[in-house]
Amino acid sequence: MKTIKQVIANKGSEVKSVTPDTEAKDALKILAKNNIGSLLVIDNNQVKGIFCEKDFTCKVVVEDRLSDNIAVSEVMTAPVCAIHPEQSVEDAMSIMTEKRIRHLPVMDGDKLVGLVSIGDLVKTIIKDQKETIEQLEHYIHY
Repeated sequence: MKTIKQVIANKGSEVKSVTPDTEAKDALKILAKNNIGSLLVIDNNQVKGIFCEKDFTCKVVVEDRLSDNIAVSEVMTAPVCAIHPEQSVEDAMSIMTEKRIRHLPVMDGDKLVGLVSIGDLVKTIIKDQKETIEQLEHYIHY
């Protein structure tokens, strides 16, 4: 099974982020513009939380707070679950399934090195399975 470090190497380490005082509506615009599902909330080079569409839906829309100027810090998920680069894709899938989340920051100690999504992990698993099938077919035919 591949490591999270290998997933980051394939997808890239760029992470979109906002500060805790960013307005939620502005954070939603960043999500939409970049076609992504989450933003890390970073303050003084430390990950303070994660903001995703679900946070907005559950904590703003459902509570009928749409007219408020709401800061990301009021609705973000914190503390954040994270994963180490040397952990496996399987470890990440287990964490995401258990915690019912779709995004995991990748942390090497206190250093942010990337962000993986459930989609990144599924792509990696499918690619690995395809390679295994091709190797087995090659083995069977020769």
